[in-house]
Amino acid sequence: MEVDWIEAIYRIDSDMPLEKAARIIAMEESTGTWTEVRTTDRDLGFVTATVGDIDERARTASVIYPLDLFEPGNVPQLLSVVAGNLFGLEQIRKVRLEDVIMPHSYVRRFPGPRYGIEGMRHLVGSERRPHVGTIVKPKVGLTPAETAKVAFSAALGGVDLIKDDETLTDQAFCPMTERIPEVMEVLDKVWEETGRNVSYAVNVTAGPEEVAERADIASKWGANMLMIDVLTSGFTGLLELRRETSLPIHVHRAMHGAITRDPDHGISMKVISRLVRMLGGDQFHVGAITGKMDATAEEVLPLDRILTEKWHGLRPTFPVASGGLHPGCVADEVRHRGMDIIMQAGGGIHGHPAGTRRGAMAMRQAVEAVTQGRTLEEFAVEHEELRQALEKWGVGKKEEYYAE
Repeated sequence: MEVDWIEAIYRIDSDMPLEKAARIIAMEESTGTWTEVRTTDRDLGFVTATVGDIDERARTASVIYPLDLFEPGNVPQLLSVVAGNLFGLEQIRKVRLEDVIMPHSYVRRFPGPRYGIEGMRHLVGSERRPHVGTIVKPKVGLTPAETAKVAFSAALGGVDLIKDDETLTDQAFCPMTERIPEVMEVLDKVWEETGRNVSYAVNVTAGPEEVAERADIASKWGANMLMIDVLTSGFTGLLELRRETSLPIHVHRAMHGAITRDPDHGISMKVISRLVRMLGGDQFHVGAITGKMDATAEEVLPLDRILTEKWHGLRPTFPVASGGLHPGCVADEVRHRGMDIIMQAGGGIHGHPAGTRRGAMAMRQAVEAVTQGRTLEEFAVEHEELRQALEKWGVGKKEEYYAE
């Protein structure tokens, strides 16, 4: 049954009873203020939030916000309500927005992914297997020609996706209008030699208006995919990009740790993942279980489900595993997360003892092993590139990621 409210779930740390703390949040984020006011005699119950379920053990409480409180299609206004002043309330030590449950009538005002998982598989021409992606390394400093050279090696080695680093946009040492044609030219050569389509996600991160301008420029220079850092550009930047381009959109979560890392304060990645899917991200970084970032299966798997489960008719978003991945991580990631995942490796490809091309081959060999139900160690006996990668990095999570 369709409901006419949005439910926000909060984890609350306060000296006062949980229900009282939730009532304070409900008042602050809807019609209340710190003292009694009499500016109208009308009943404002139609926009007044109320307290929903209380879970003392989990220290969570839900707040029910009437749908009339929200402007359709406006994510900044949504966040101003469910994630607004409550973080600064003196009576509450810490509060974390864990999730937001939205009705179909609200979600349907947003476009969702244009391509989604199946659309990206069609563009690449892949069967149901994990996709392999890479980030050009070093992170920044390469010229357009050097960037293209690295991209060529990775593409020949078998990656499905090459993306700019989240810190590379249109700097003087590697202008976008020079970088794109250089990279796309070598990807055309890869297609001629192998018959494989490789996507190149060009980072167009900027303010909302400039994002649209850069998307248009990138398209004119032959780009076949775009990338945006959603939290630094803003959610409106992603929505503008979705509206202004027909190209697939790869979404990075740079800066998320400042918002999501504290388990008792801030905003959960669940919320960010829902918004990215609503606003049109075809691919989205949600972390890796075995990588260098601070994440566990219990944290990552719910994000995969949010991106891929049936939800208000929106296409699913392709989850991206990234951050310290290498061929030895593939089996564990797939064992937990299944085949609908992008294995995004930077150093884990370019740091291969035999170079970038062999590193990409090793990642594809690891994917082939798991899709065939074989162990990485067994497959490595027959594949030199994978064997070298496992000898260097091992199998599973590394203990150290940065040399002294």
